[in-house]
Amino acid sequence: MSPQSRARQIRDVVFVDGVRTPFGRAGEKGMYADTRADDLVVKCIRELLRRNPSLPPERVDEVAIAATTQTGDQGLTIGRTAALLAGLPRTVPGFAIDRMCAGAMTAVTTTASGIGFGAYDVVIAGGVEHMGHHPMGADADPNPRFVTERLVDPAALNMGNTAENLHDRFPDITKERTDAYAAASQEKLAKAYAGNQIQPDLVPVATKKAGAGWTLSTVDEGPRPGTTVEDLATLRTPFRPHGRVTAGNASGLNDGATTALLASADAAEELGLPVKMRMVGYAFAGVEPEVMGIGPVPATEKALKQTGLSIEDIGLFEINEAFAVQVLSFLDHFGIADDDPRVNRYGGAIAVGHPLASSGVRLMTQLARQFEEDPSVRYGMTTMCIGLGMGATVIWENPNHPEYNTESTEASK
Repeated sequence: MSPQSRARQIRDVVFVDGVRTPFGRAGEKGMYADTRADDLVVKCIRELLRRNPSLPPERVDEVAIAATTQTGDQGLTIGRTAALLAGLPRTVPGFAIDRMCAGAMTAVTTTASGIGFGAYDVVIAGGVEHMGHHPMGADADPNPRFVTERLVDPAALNMGNTAENLHDRFPDITKERTDAYAAASQEKLAKAYAGNQIQPDLVPVATKKAGAGWTLSTVDEGPRPGTTVEDLATLRTPFRPHGRVTAGNASGLNDGATTALLASADAAEELGLPVKMRMVGYAFAGVEPEVMGIGPVPATEKALKQTGLSIEDIGLFEINEAFAVQVLSFLDHFGIADDDPRVNRYGGAIAVGHPLASSGVRLMTQLARQFEEDPSVRYGMTTMCIGLGMGATVIWENPNHPEYNTESTEASK
């Protein structure tokens, strides 16, 4: 049989493990002000290897690391440089990837496709964003044709303006609703911390600041527990006079890194690696750039169609909270209540932060832990909006569900 005629079987892809650094506030006062972005990634890679000692480092087939701003300490093909800095064998290749906020999510889906195809057995995928060193869009030079030829609305180049546009499109999503959602996000994250549900997947990072010496950072810097709706009502609306988007109902500017370990189901079994989730399917979709926050809706519809599932099959949602209005537009579209217990059980980016290209793997790591806590849930979803008008959705299956072992393999054939 010739290679061209040989049938190729798609392999199951599993999420073995995921970790992240604590997320810091961007800027001179933030805990990572004097810490390099690539060093944050290295911490995560080393932690994955430490937590999974049955994995020989030489069995890692690829390292894919995303960054939205690929320059300075986030440049030089960071997937490869981080692999070398982390001490992986020089035979392990790596690459960099950019899909703005969905960078880490794209790193996962891209390498997962390679696993499914048979090009890889084991990969490390993740992302980093040091917004203190590289403010969003600081080095960008948008082509003037975007505006002169009206290819996109000028508002599309400012994420806060796109969120205000979503409010215009969906007047039922009031500032009062977004503030209530934001306060709930802070409360849920505080509860998750109190229950030790966040800390197990955090990588401690030793940081040094001039005049302050060394500090071991072990928790996120941005959360504001105890935030009330009344507190949020007093904040200014920087993107529009008398607008609805504030610093309180949007994610902050943050620094941080994430990495995940993915493998084929066969390789995980061979190497004795745990299986925390199985990838069922994924999809990306484009929308009008000026309302980029609606992107998760068509991406989710596309992913559900591809997998033969319905929104009712999804028992847990991890939705990146770039803006509260963006999450609520998704929930309204699918008829899900603002306070549905399936949604962001540990809170979200409004509380914990959103270091752009790293956030996708944070969603996955949190979903994996929720799967372990709740075996009654079979399917979960990680989804997010993306700058310039896109959305991304990945659907996962819970290996702790009673029907997983008997049906997942057949479903993937």
